[in-house]
Amino acid sequence: MTPKQRAEKSAAAMWADDEASQWLGLVLDSVDAGCAVMSMQVQKHHTNGHEICHGGFLFTLADSAFAFACNSRNQRMVSQHNLITYVAPARIDDQLTARAVEVSMQGRNGIYDVRVTNQNNDLIAEFRGFCRSISGQHFDEGTP
Repeated sequence: MTPKQRAEKSAAAMWADDEASQWLGLVLDSVDAGCAVMSMQVQKHHTNGHEICHGGFLFTLADSAFAFACNSRNQRMVSQHNLITYVAPARIDDQLTARAVEVSMQGRNGIYDVRVTNQNNDLIAEFRGFCRSISGQHFDEGTP
């Protein structure tokens, strides 16, 4: 099995049970070993009292991309802690893309950066996620 096939199969297993991302209208655009791309279109129900996308939805988009990237090797991973910097507002009808890439994977710990941009490639937010492996896999790869 190639790393990309493993990532896609892990993502399919995770996506099947990811009610939150699906309910929010997130889309998993692509996944490979150590990286993932997710997107969403900002709708009225995503906005706050300033009529811009609520930061919680931007965080969720970035966090979901991070989750699919760090779980791409069929090893269950969970978030240890994350941080986000909001750079510019996202507005209704903006098409947002979150690109997660692995920075480091050492033992049971990983670090991932996620860049959230709009349809004009304007930077909306920068997210850094820290993860740790837990027991289990997303699917059984069998024995060699």
